[in-house]
Amino acid sequence: MKGFIRKEPHPFYILLLLFAFMMAGYFVGSFIFAIIASVAFDFSLMQIPEIATNPLSHPNGRNIMLLLQGVIQFMSFVVGPLFMLRVLKYDVEPYLNWKMPVAPLLVLLAGVLMIIIMPANSVVINWNATMNFPDFMQGFEEWARAKEDELAELTKMIADFNDIPKLLIGILVIAVIPAIGEEIVFRGVLQKQLHRWTGSPHAAIWIAGLVFAAIHVQFFGFVPRAILGALFGYLYFWSGRISVPIVAHFFNNGFTVLMLYLQQTGAVDIDVESTEPMEWWSVLLSVVLSGAVLYYLYSEFKKVPPRTNPLPETIAESGV
Repeated sequence: MKGFIRKEPHPFYILLLLFAFMMAGYFVGSFIFAIIASVAFDFSLMQIPEIATNPLSHPNGRNIMLLLQGVIQFMSFVVGPLFMLRVLKYDVEPYLNWKMPVAPLLVLLAGVLMIIIMPANSVVINWNATMNFPDFMQGFEEWARAKEDELAELTKMIADFNDIPKLLIGILVIAVIPAIGEEIVFRGVLQKQLHRWTGSPHAAIWIAGLVFAAIHVQFFGFVPRAILGALFGYLYFWSGRISVPIVAHFFNNGFTVLMLYLQQTGAVDIDVESTEPMEWWSVLLSVVLSGAVLYYLYSEFKKVPPRTNPLPETIAESGV
């Protein structure tokens, strides 16, 4: 019988496919990067592993690493997952957006919330950055600190935004692509499938947030990043629109890039990368305002009706 509604695949199967398509995107992205970079920066393909592990060995190391990060993230976090949804015959737009569109000002407010919450988050950042482990975990702590220092050096090299072209490239690679790709993966697919699997939106949101934090491989920034991931998850769950966490994610990353640019050009005199907590009064104000904005967004998003047909495309075209 044609036209029957097929049963959705098991969440575990979808998550395995997600990983497979992301890995495929990674390899395709690596190939595309290798071709573009070898032509644009005049080096052989055999030099890529050396430059990737030691960017300072090449005069264009920073630009090469930005290109690598941008291309691979786009292919593995955007193209791969979206292609997977189409292979599974999902209609991508209603799959990611099961509610009617929300007011643009609400989407913008979700982004502004990320800036408002920064002073409060600075306390968590400081606690996580300065935490100490018991003696029996000393080996892990030394490894984690070494990994943190290694990533910090790479970030310092990449985060050179002292003119407008560098700023725009930084916003594209560090804010735009990760905001779109990571929200599609962690909220649009992972959180949704964990919700189906566990039956609990809260479990799905926090598990997805923990995975989101873990993939960044920065243990001394793990807790604030997990909280941030959970916040994106609740914004998505309440609003039913993937654009809301994407904009929030973009504001979080983009504001940091902008502040680095202002610092490096001498427009502001602040240490953007400091892990010290902000002034107590700013933390208190941040907690109060963030709580008020969160409650307002929750109340307004709850009023948004579901789509007439919120389910993804499930019509099977088999001849059974």
